[in-house]
Amino acid sequence: MIKRPDTKEQRAKRHKRVRAKVSGTPEKPRLCVFRSLNHIYAQIIDDVHGVTLASASSVEKCFEGIGSNCEAARKIGRAVAERALAKGIDTVVFDRGGYVYHGRVQSLAEGAREGGLKF
Repeated sequence: MIKRPDTKEQRAKRHKRVRAKVSGTPEKPRLCVFRSLNHIYAQIIDDVHGVTLASASSVEKCFEGIGSNCEAARKIGRAVAERALAKGIDTVVFDRGGYVYHGRVQSLAEGAREGGLKF
């Protein structure tokens, strides 16, 4: 019998390793990415107080288009950057969430940079 690797467990291990090194502060919060098969989500989190400061996702009613491609990820990156800048946040640390920095995750990061966030 062939045993397939548990990809969710592997991602959780990678994410735990990344989170040991990356933490958000009030001055420099964490931009966290979650990627599902059909959608992509981004949150800006202050880990000291345990508060989400801004968020955007492809599930929102105002979002138009398919949520599972690079174009959608770039739009979500721009949206979360716009909401963060409205709250006075311009610098963040990027938390890729255990995902490879490629494809949708990379597009979201580039969209956030285009929107004015620095990381």
